[in-house]
Order: sequence, then structure tokens, then C-alpha cells
Amino acid sequence: MSQYIESEKVELKVKYTDTICKEIVAFLNADGGQIIIGVDDFGTVVGVDKIDETLKKISAVITMQIEPNPQEEIRTELKFDSGKTLIVLFISKGIRNIYCQKKYGFSSNGCVIRIGTTCKEMTAEQIRIRYEKNFYDEEYMIKKRASRADLSFRELKIYYSEKGFHVDDSSMEANFNLRNKYGEYNLLAELLADKNNIPFIFVKFSGVDKASISERNDYGYGCILSIYGKIKARLSAENICISDTTVRPRQDRYLFDYDAVNEAVLNALVHNDWTITEPQISVFSDRMEILSHGGLPHGMTIEDFYEGISHPRNSTLMRIFLNMGLTEHTGHGVPTIIKKYGKDVFEITDSYVKCKVPFDKKVLELSNKNVGLNVGLNVGLNKTEKAVLGLLIEDSNKIADVLATDIGVTKRTIERTLVSLQKKGKIERIGSKRDGKWIVIR
Repeated sequence: MSQYIESEKVELKVKYTDTICKEIVAFLNADGGQIIIGVDDFGTVVGVDKIDETLKKISAVITMQIEPNPQEEIRTELKFDSGKTLIVLFISKGIRNIYCQKKYGFSSNGCVIRIGTTCKEMTAEQIRIRYEKNFYDEEYMIKKRASRADLSFRELKIYYSEKGFHVDDSSMEANFNLRNKYGEYNLLAELLADKNNIPFIFVKFSGVDKASISERNDYGYGCILSIYGKIKARLSAENICISDTTVRPRQDRYLFDYDAVNEAVLNALVHNDWTITEPQISVFSDRMEILSHGGLPHGMTIEDFYEGISHPRNSTLMRIFLNMGLTEHTGHGVPTIIKKYGKDVFEITDSYVKCKVPFDKKVLELSNKNVGLNVGLNVGLNKTEKAVLGLLIEDSNKIADVLATDIGVTKRTIERTLVSLQKKGKIERIGSKRDGKWIVIR
């Protein structure tokens, strides 16, 4: 009986072929094993003829075709049997949680695992879970390399200066952990940079499903703090207010609870798994959905989530939002949403967390019928006017330059918009042009 038999730990190959990359990855993702070259499927020794050439090909596979680099997990030896030379690869179980063939990446084609005597493709869910585990020892946003190297952080410096923080250019990158251990800009740096390759989609649909898009806006490709400012302004503009002036005091009723939606957006930004893709805000005719990727952070249960136990996936990003006064480390965000809308607004899976905020039916009805009641601040305004009004509600001291940056238009456009809002009776200026502030007239 032959001493060479294929098993869960042994792969026999009569000669070198390009499939060896796949077989190495499969062993790395399982419990390790051996690949013996020069033995056929029946266990008969046939030997390897071009030994040096084969060793060079194997070395190229190990160093160039597998990610992460598995050199430390693989040992190659020559073995002599029956007067012939065999090449044996001893493959240890990978020290990383997942490996892939570079040409396919972290996909089912690229990530295979040894099961029995065959290589099986891993499911998307298996890949995601293993990939996430790579970052439990250190925040993944600090490890992952940015998609571009030409990053600048002027807006970040301005935000910190406005909050009274002194930012030293020489130590800024180290203080904010903007580079990985190889000295490259990381994903966190890209999110905080003035310009980047990361979108942020705000999309409106004309019905209750995604059959028909009525509007699509991308507020991304810039500093995440500025993106948040733009989203807040857009949400304020979208939040229709119905005012009943037939009673005293006047009664205001809004399309949605702004504080609850704001907390949902903050959670999506801070807790999103940015290695998958960006969060998304979708507006339907009857609701708004805020989607973040990655499911719950590692170690957090659904009960923890509902109780508001703070367990950020991206702790450094959380610290920056804390410094800006945009969020608190108290975990009150989710309880705020639940108090207003209940637990049913959350849809939680291993892949994502979705918050579905229903619109006030009475506001929808009255705003559509326009029965003579005041339809709030947003009626008769264009998109830019609504955005400016939303920002001034949040901070009446904002000047034209800042408004232009937040919304993404020119200063001249903002100046014309402010004049238009004054003429429409939506705002008025209190104090001088230099030291005064805007008052929003509700």
C-alpha cells in the first residue's frame, strides 16, 4: 500500500500547476497541511524534473499571489524517495484570520478553505466575519491603507481651532493616528481629509420602495465632519413643519423627530464598517432609513445595543466627534430613538444595522393637501435656501464663508441666498455684519 494518500491534511500533485496558489490558501484558512509535488493521485512517486524552476515558481506564488503574505507560515523541503526528488510544502494554520488569492481578492473566488480532500469557496458571510476579526487586536481604521496618498487636513485643523484646541502641524498626524505602522496614510486619515475617494449618498424615492428614484445627492469626497454638517442641514430642510395658527400658543408638528434622526445618523457614521462601504440615507414617501454596515460591533449584544451601552467600533473616530461636541460617550443615542419610536424601528443583522424612522402621517396629509395652514419654514424655498436655513437654525453665528464650505457652493451664492431669505421674511440680521448673527423667523 502506498505511503502517500490524500486527506484533509495532504494534497498530492503530480507536477506544479497554477492551482497551487488556491491549495495553499485553502490550507492557510483551515488547519494547515502538506502539499507534496511529484506524487500522482494513486500515491505513486513520479518525481520532479525541473526542481529549481519549480521552486522559483512556488516562491513567487507565496510572496506575490497571496494576501496577507504567508511566508512565515510556509516551509519548503526536498524529499528523496525511490531515487526521485519530491518537493514538500509544509503549511501551518494561518496566523491571520483569513487569506485570499490576490487576483480575486476577499471574494468567494479568492477565499477558499480545505474541507476533506477538496478546496471549497467560503461564503460572503464567512469572509466578512473572518475579515472583521483581523482588526480586533487594533482598530482597523488605523491599519487599513488609504486609497490615495495626497491627503491634506485643513478643514480638520479649522474645526479643532474653532473648538479652542491647539493643533501642532508637526505632531498632528501622530496625535490623530493618521498613519499605519508602515508610515502610509490610513482609512481614518482618508475620512478626515479635505478630499478623498469616499462617497456619502442621500437618495429619495418617489414611493414606499426603491422602484423609482426621484433625487440622488452625494455629499461625500470630503472631511467627514463637513459631511455631517451638510447632512444635518439637509435633514433640517427635509423636516416639514405644520403650524396650526388657529390656536394660541401656535402648535408646531414636524415630519420626523429631528433629534432621533440626528442620533441615528451619528451612530451610522461612527459605528459603520468603512472597509465595506459608506452608510446611506434613503428617504421614501412614508419613512426615512439610515443604514450602516458591519452589524453590531464585536462583543456587543442586541440587548447591550438597546440599553445604550457604548461600544464604538471606531474608537478614534468617536474621540474626534466627542472633541467636536457632536456626540457624547454616554450611549444615550439609541435610547433617545427608542423612546420616540420604539425598538421596532431597528433592523439588526450580522451585516448591517438599519434605522427606519416613520414620518408623521398627519404632517404628510396636511402638507400634501395644503389646507390653508402654515406649512412651516420650508415652503417656497429652493434647495440652497433650505440648506442655509437648516445650518442657521443650528448655529446663527455662521458666516458666509463657513456656510459656503458646509453646503459646497460659492460664497457669492450664499450671499445671494441670504438676501433672498431676508426678502422672503425667513431670516433677519441682528447686529453688525461683523459681530451680529442671523435670526430665523419661524
